[in-house]
Amino acid sequence: MNITSLEPARCLPVPDAGFGALRTERGNLPLESVDVAADISGLIAGVEVTQGFRNPFDVTLEATYVFPLPDRAAVTGFRMEADDRVVEGVLKERAQARADYDQALREGRRAAIAEEDRPDVFTIRVGNILPGERVSVRLTMSQPLPYEDGAAMFRFPLVVAPRYIPGSPIDGPPAGDGAAPDTDAVPDASRISPPVLLPGFPDPVRLSLRATVDAAGLELRELASSLHVVEEEGHTVRLRPGERLDRDFILRLSFDASTSLQLDGRGTFALTVVPPPLQSTRTPRDLVLVLDRSGSMGGWKMVTARRAAARIVDTLTEQDRFAVLTFDSVVEEAFEGLVEASDRNRYRAVEHLARVDARGGTELLEPLRRAIALLGARGERERVVVLVTDGQVGNEDQILEQVGGALSAMRVHTVGIDRAVNAGFLGRLAGLGAGRCELVESEDRLDTAMEQIHRRIGAPLVTDLSLKGLDVEPDTVTHLGSIFPGVPLRVYGRCREGSSLTVRGMAADGPWEEQVAGVTVDNPAIRAVWARAHLRELEDRYAMGEHDLEPRIVRTSLEHGVLCRFTAYVAIDTRQVAEGAPEHRVIQPVEPPSGWEPPQAPPMMGFTAHAAVMAAPRMGAQRMRLPQPGLGDLDQGLMAGGPAGSAEGFGVSPMPGQPPAPSAPGGAVRGPGWARSPKSAPRPAQPLDAVRPQLVAELDRLKALPVADLLYLADLGSRLAALAAYLGGNEQLAALARELESAERPGADAQTLHDRAVEVLTALVGGEPGSGRRGPFWKRT
Repeated sequence: MNITSLEPARCLPVPDAGFGALRTERGNLPLESVDVAADISGLIAGVEVTQGFRNPFDVTLEATYVFPLPDRAAVTGFRMEADDRVVEGVLKERAQARADYDQALREGRRAAIAEEDRPDVFTIRVGNILPGERVSVRLTMSQPLPYEDGAAMFRFPLVVAPRYIPGSPIDGPPAGDGAAPDTDAVPDASRISPPVLLPGFPDPVRLSLRATVDAAGLELRELASSLHVVEEEGHTVRLRPGERLDRDFILRLSFDASTSLQLDGRGTFALTVVPPPLQSTRTPRDLVLVLDRSGSMGGWKMVTARRAAARIVDTLTEQDRFAVLTFDSVVEEAFEGLVEASDRNRYRAVEHLARVDARGGTELLEPLRRAIALLGARGERERVVVLVTDGQVGNEDQILEQVGGALSAMRVHTVGIDRAVNAGFLGRLAGLGAGRCELVESEDRLDTAMEQIHRRIGAPLVTDLSLKGLDVEPDTVTHLGSIFPGVPLRVYGRCREGSSLTVRGMAADGPWEEQVAGVTVDNPAIRAVWARAHLRELEDRYAMGEHDLEPRIVRTSLEHGVLCRFTAYVAIDTRQVAEGAPEHRVIQPVEPPSGWEPPQAPPMMGFTAHAAVMAAPRMGAQRMRLPQPGLGDLDQGLMAGGPAGSAEGFGVSPMPGQPPAPSAPGGAVRGPGWARSPKSAPRPAQPLDAVRPQLVAELDRLKALPVADLLYLADLGSRLAALAAYLGGNEQLAALARELESAERPGADAQTLHDRAVEVLTALVGGEPGSGRRGPFWKRT
């Protein structure tokens, strides 16, 4: 065989392409463009996201794209456009939407489906794209803007960062086409783990982003973008051309908010309460600081996390006690148990933090269990957990299921450090403990964020909030929480009638209240934002054990036209364009998040992967697998060489994310579609001791009530029902929960229910452990 040398001019290197990256005239990835258009009005943003796909192959294609959206955004519309045809999406129950999509592809019709896999991770599939054809899909959404210290923030994520996937791989076909295998802890891991491009891969996705700001009567003082270079024209900000999808877009809007009550005229209200000028007093605290030192925290994130943790230690006074936990695959303690926050101990803690570096896997569940054990039962001291992490884990639901009940009896604050942070999960954790979630996307933002954390760790200005005046529909008001300095209270709900309300609570010097007059506005986004927040709360309760909520979640999603994890948007063309199902399938690889420091890929991996995919179109929809290299003690993340036609061939780089995978257990089976979950050995019964600290805390709060309150008792019933489900069916606890849930029915006797709850909880706290089991979150019946 003769080998002919090529002229150097014919094979010039591509700058910063990375070894093994190939370049062709027509490209080899289906996603061509992403366009984000945001219209911001006051504290609500309406956003349209358009994704453009092109089939670069010679056969029909199904393209899959796993991408992020703001975790509080309400997706209310979906559209597919191709060949001068426009198809509006329809929101359906998720299994039905999937069945309709699959049938359309088998019949040779063009179709698209949009699904939510996490509050901030979504998947779009577009099937039967003809060779050379362009198809665009458009998502319409509304999102509230968080407001703190005189500034609102519009944050739009642009990349799904690799997440740590714990557990043992399970047999059967994967739930998705991602690079990580499904495990018994994360049965849908393959749906949230898109392959990752090599750094500097040529011909990136064309990104355009525009944000137009209408202050809606407020005085706008400044617009500032912290991670991207932007061009500003009046009140419109545009992203500079050439930016890559590798970090969140963040726009800060400085203006003064005011207390307001907005009514949409169709039964939905939005309440904003600016913190009152009250002096806060602080009770002694027991605080556990939990710092993530896993491999995904390498580089600037580890430096920033150490600084953030040290700043938190500095907020403590000698009346406080604290502990410092650092974790990766193991948990290390700076001290043995809780220690007084003396000058010497705080210095020792900071000295310990200075030696922490990034390594290992993100095993988050165990340090949270350790923190709960250290804080113990509720007493006179305030119990606080502060978690500093990027939150890049895949087993969010397992964590909520196993520690959510106990964390809800404590104050939980989360500090997310990353340019593509897992904000949805960190927000859910903070919501459990009525805390706050701070997101730090760069070292420059740390000082500002830590000033806010100083106040949040302190006592809130007003607690025990309630609303009076509006005829509110039961179980529709979002979490009231507490009012902290510098952080306005945001509440959404549904009401039958009324034009004003009174907010009541307890301040340090006694009862506090504020009357707010309502204003009717023509803004459909208010209803969408409420529905999204309400669905999130229902889904979190489902994750913590209330499985009977599923029909209600689906009904609420369909009734209000807002996408959730149990529904999906599907758009199906009526015209047949192909002979049958797509002949080739590709999952779009994503950019490595800015600031990440991946380990070196094994030699030839990029080239081998490219060679595999370049041949893939001629192999139809057949799938192959490439070897997955081990990465020692580092988080492995998304492996080069997932399923062929999906991960291979695009310069996929191994990223931090997971430990070496053990062998898959035998005998595992799969449920249908997105709900797949392993059928493993029965889980051991959970003893009552697992939730005893939570029951003690509930009993203490119950005894401390000045008067029996029916609404409080009803809420307590819902919390106890979740705990009973977690235990696997403790009959005493479940029976008490059912009794308390009757508190909202006409004729309920508050004092009788209160005394009954005290009696049963007192017996349970000193009684025998319960037993039972419950299947994992995604185990569908």
